[in-house]
Amino acid sequence: MTDTEHETSARPADDPAHVRAMGNRRQVLYWRLLARLFDGEEQPSLESAGVAVTEELGLPAALLDPGVSVDNLVQRFPELADEFAALSGGREADGAEEDPERAVRRAALATKLLLNTFATGTGPVSAAQFNDWQRDAARCRQALDGDEGGRGELSGYLSALEGDLVKRMRLREVLADPARARALTPSMSLIEQLLHDKDNLSGTALASAKALIRRFVDEVAEVLRTQVEKTSAGVIDRSVPPKRVFRNLDVQRTVWKNLTNYDPERRRLYVDRLYYRHTARRTTPARLVVVVDQSGSMVDSMVNCTILASIFAGLPKVDVHLVAYDTRALDLTPWVHDPFEVLLRTRLGGGTDGTAAMALARPKIADPDNTVLVWISDFYDNPALMDDFRAVHRSGARLIPVGSVNSSGRGSVNPTFRQHLKELGTPVISGHIRKLVFELKNFLA
Repeated sequence: MTDTEHETSARPADDPAHVRAMGNRRQVLYWRLLARLFDGEEQPSLESAGVAVTEELGLPAALLDPGVSVDNLVQRFPELADEFAALSGGREADGAEEDPERAVRRAALATKLLLNTFATGTGPVSAAQFNDWQRDAARCRQALDGDEGGRGELSGYLSALEGDLVKRMRLREVLADPARARALTPSMSLIEQLLHDKDNLSGTALASAKALIRRFVDEVAEVLRTQVEKTSAGVIDRSVPPKRVFRNLDVQRTVWKNLTNYDPERRRLYVDRLYYRHTARRTTPARLVVVVDQSGSMVDSMVNCTILASIFAGLPKVDVHLVAYDTRALDLTPWVHDPFEVLLRTRLGGGTDGTAAMALARPKIADPDNTVLVWISDFYDNPALMDDFRAVHRSGARLIPVGSVNSSGRGSVNPTFRQHLKELGTPVISGHIRKLVFELKNFLA
């Protein structure tokens, strides 16, 4: 970098030469990022140029080291905390577009975040490295938060990266050390690996695995429970008199109905009658039968729907049944209130034959008009299952086929089944788990 270029940093922001010089510095940072992402080996010329740019900006050299996590960097250099927070929040720093030097500074922080997230390297991964990556990936997910489709693509790619890191982590060794196991942050990729490997674990390792699964279940349950509570829960039953308690008092209606009693001389409103809001909701006893494909491609859905079923099982007047299947079916209804126990009883992987699950589910539809059958699968299944779906639909039971109930909303569904179910008038729900919550709450209303 020449002396002339260094001098440009002192020029006004609207100086064309200064703007060009700052643009060149941003290009250096971006080219370095691309080189490290696609090659992995350091390019000496780009590395030295990157060092020169960070030095000129007054940024620490550790910003260029992919082995240093963003959290670690912020701990060592607290003055960077606000800048990373603004970046991860997807907010433009004040004046970022008008100030070329600040734009270069933001580019330096952004390339740090992208490099830490997407350059995962090869070879063994420690529990500490895995946790550092999770935190950096969470920051990256926030910073790149865009439209719903873009979020799904990013989430899917990050999940794949996370799954690869889990496989490289020598998980059994980590689980055997309680301190290292407690340091792990449970995630869907980690839980999937634990569920696949649980039969090969024993002693301390098995206890650590169960503790991680329990933590994850509790965290997801809290999120889903909030979504269930926020969704409409039935119509008001006006045949039930309102409870005359203060929290139900309708102040606005009470004032309006008693306006004829207003005394203008004393400027007082005399209330003859208090009005209360109706809060009772009409609730019909309902049966909810949830059938989940537990083949290897459906782990995310298996975990989410198991937890969701337990939440609905806790609602009044809802009778919930849970069936899991691959080539064989397993009735998990006795444990439906405890998703942790359900997950420990699953056997992930294998083929898929939904007719085995239907043999368990059909007898549970004793009152079709008051039953909903939720079927979660990618529907790469026995073609004969479609005849069973038609029979359930003709019986009057509500059929809700679901192709994806994960956090990202991404999933593959057999196009033949998708078309047949659409023609039946029961289109496959694909997307965020909130869609399923909404459909179920509408039925239970």
